[in-house]
Amino acid sequence: MCRHLAYVGPEEPLGRLLVGPPHGLYRQSWAPRRQRYGTVNADGFGVGWYAAGDPVPARYRRAGPIWADLSFADLARVVRSGALLAAVRDATLAGADAEAAAAPFAAESWLFSHNGAVKGWPRSLAGPAAGLSTADLLSLEARNDSALVWALVLARLRAGDDPGRALADTVGEVAAAAPGSRLNLLLTDGGSIAATAWGDSLWYLARPGGGTVVASEPYDDDPRWREVPDRTLLVADRDDVQLTPLKEPSDVSATAPSEEPPT
Repeated sequence: MCRHLAYVGPEEPLGRLLVGPPHGLYRQSWAPRRQRYGTVNADGFGVGWYAAGDPVPARYRRAGPIWADLSFADLARVVRSGALLAAVRDATLAGADAEAAAAPFAAESWLFSHNGAVKGWPRSLAGPAAGLSTADLLSLEARNDSALVWALVLARLRAGDDPGRALADTVGEVAAAAPGSRLNLLLTDGGSIAATAWGDSLWYLARPGGGTVVASEPYDDDPRWREVPDRTLLVADRDDVQLTPLKEPSDVSATAPSEEPPT
């Protein structure tokens, strides 16, 4: 379910990363090569990018499949950026939130995407959600698991956690509350990328001309693509990629919601 990609590096047209490659995100919407869950990503798409001198990213999102948007290819051909995050969506559950449920989610300088699914949603995340403020919950962009996971990440970022720790701690909390969840998270502030491989595929490419791509799967057959092992945190910038193993939750019962029926 879902494919996503982030890039930081020299400025270039969005289409060179998303539409032009033979197996780019555009094609992955109907013909992914390494997607383990689902087959077609037609439930929305989005791209967020950064303009020079502006730390707040722009977004373009739609509720339908990327191939049905006749304007996107033109937009991607002419818009240039040195940082972006894009995703095509295969919804876990049908919902009424339309493009609001499509990644990337955004706040301040951040863009975020979740490839995966939270097991037992929504009941399973009652415990973690209780730790958020009322304002955080009322500000959710959509009523889906990805939006709630984003709220948990964002709360940690606003509390001062660095991106890698914010993702790692959120994955640990959600995995403890909802065992069996798939939690490939992707985050950028326009200068760096943080990502987790937890239950689905993740790859990265250090481009010889400068720049780093992190994606659910390679967009071409360049032999320099490297697969990220499962249960791993990736932190990257234009010139460097660091991988750190993630720990399995040690106490599932600590944050799991009660199984007693509601009164």
